[in-house]
Amino acid sequence: MSHNQERRLVYPFTAIVGQEKAELALLCCAVDPTIGGVLLSGEKGTGKSTMVRSLAHVLPEVEVVEDCPFNCSPYNQLEMCDDCYSKYARGEFLRSVKRRMRIVDLPLSITVDRLVGTLDIKRALKEGVRALQPGLLAEANRNILYIDEVNLLDDYVADVLLDAAAMGWNVVEREGVSVKHPARFILVGSMNPEEGELRPQILDRFGLYVQIEPLREVEERVEVVRRVEEFHRDPLSFYAKYEAEEERLRSSVVKAKQLIKEVSIDEDLLKLLADTVVNLGIGTHRAEIVTVKTAKAIAALDGRVKVTLEDLKKAMELSLPHRTRSKPSEPLKPPSPPQLTAEQGQGGGEHSHRHKPSSSSPPQGLSMGEEKVFNPADVNVDLNLGRKPPSTRGPSKARGSRSYRVTVVGLPHGYPVSYMPPKASDQLVDLDLTATMVAAALRSPSTPVFIDEEDYRVRVRKHRAPKLSVIVLDSSGSMSVMRRISVAKGIAHKLIENSYVKRDSVALITFRGSRAEVTVPPTRNYRRILEAIDSLPTGGRTPLASALSDLLLLAKRFKAKYRRCMVKAFLITDGKANVSMTGRLKEEIEKLALAIKESKVDLDIFDTRVDRVFDPSPPYLDLVAQLAGASVHKC
Repeated sequence: MSHNQERRLVYPFTAIVGQEKAELALLCCAVDPTIGGVLLSGEKGTGKSTMVRSLAHVLPEVEVVEDCPFNCSPYNQLEMCDDCYSKYARGEFLRSVKRRMRIVDLPLSITVDRLVGTLDIKRALKEGVRALQPGLLAEANRNILYIDEVNLLDDYVADVLLDAAAMGWNVVEREGVSVKHPARFILVGSMNPEEGELRPQILDRFGLYVQIEPLREVEERVEVVRRVEEFHRDPLSFYAKYEAEEERLRSSVVKAKQLIKEVSIDEDLLKLLADTVVNLGIGTHRAEIVTVKTAKAIAALDGRVKVTLEDLKKAMELSLPHRTRSKPSEPLKPPSPPQLTAEQGQGGGEHSHRHKPSSSSPPQGLSMGEEKVFNPADVNVDLNLGRKPPSTRGPSKARGSRSYRVTVVGLPHGYPVSYMPPKASDQLVDLDLTATMVAAALRSPSTPVFIDEEDYRVRVRKHRAPKLSVIVLDSSGSMSVMRRISVAKGIAHKLIENSYVKRDSVALITFRGSRAEVTVPPTRNYRRILEAIDSLPTGGRTPLASALSDLLLLAKRFKAKYRRCMVKAFLITDGKANVSMTGRLKEEIEKLALAIKESKVDLDIFDTRVDRVFDPSPPYLDLVAQLAGASVHKC
């Protein structure tokens, strides 16, 4: 099969129905990779992966240095590795070949060694030299690096990747190797927000963001089916049908890449952009920088050398939506297109504030059978639970996202901190080759060096352990007294915002009426949990024992799924339990509290009782805290 025939098996980029905004974002990054890439967010089955894989076939061929593992440019000194630049500086001729750009997939299971490169063991053993075995960043240089489900990528890998993408260089300083090479690639990530969200620090590093919406028009959906059926029936004929459009688009990209250096933007548009960014409450300077680059790319794609107001509007719709949130837990909803007029700055950056409960609310609770939905209160709560005395006052300082790390051996994920002889054969999956070679050389100083089993050394790593935060929220009728449920919901909001920063999984258990229920199972879709809390009605009796039982079962399931993990629970209640599962309420609570402690569930209790309000119901908070080893925090 010829090269042209082979590439026709990819679904044509110009045959995609709808999604014009996502197509424009991808083309802008193709014209100017320094924009910083595109993040496509949307439900499964909306064509994200298809769109990305189709992009490579409308991009022009690139000229690279022959036999260079880093795909260096033969003419641009700023896109050469150390070796190519040395030859160029000596006046040597760099032979070049043309290659079509391709998609380089980054798997979620990738290690830092495979990403940035590591010691070339073959050359080290045969030639006795320290050389770099290129990693995935070398393959991605001047290509497209695609990360499917980027929100599930390990934080430490994402940090290394985005640093290289921002600098355009991969600097390797490890195992006696010191090498740097260009890493200028088109970064494209896709994600389904239902499976978890990105940390705000990583989200900001993506230049552009597009929310992929499913097609709503019946005719458009029917057309998608027609085209996919036609493509599967005869891919070659289908590609031939769109070949002229593909070629026109490819030619447009080539011309835009040449023209973009001549594109300029007026000073008044720059001031208008900066004014809009300030009024939207965006702090990062990447907002303006990326928007200007995108606007210039849009103008270049249209064959113009001057950015217009319309170009700037389109660019802002791509570069600002994921930067307009005042809090990490707020939804990623693209703002309406900015009105770039003299009055555009009036109130554009205001954010809605949560309703604070009225201080004049009646002290009595809800009557039997009555239910009501209360808004969350804006509360100030210390999230360094268990690390300060309860009397300590001061601003809340949440711990960073790198908490809860464990030392692992034989697991190729996390930061290597040391090495050791393996204790089991399954640990050899993470062999430290350099340390193994050193051990062999020390045992037998003569050459050649032979490696025996006794020389094996495996890496010891620090790995971020999975953590589940379980919010156990009391929404019974007694929580309506003095609107304590509003305070409880406000505390839950703060806990979820903290979990978002740390990227912890969160589950929600609510209890009222006759029993508790797992309202939201473990997830990193924080928006879903916030919506469940906000819409939670209050009323009925207090089945505290049922809630503790659900917590225990949920914790056991999570611990069975993950060998090394931590379960942290937050019980927010007034402790007025009055519903038994077996008829012996106190005995149930005692047994469940002891079982929670034995299961090593770290429990914190937020006591929402109001001291000045008389309530004859017996509280069980002190009993639970004593038997479960929990800390109690007065709200």
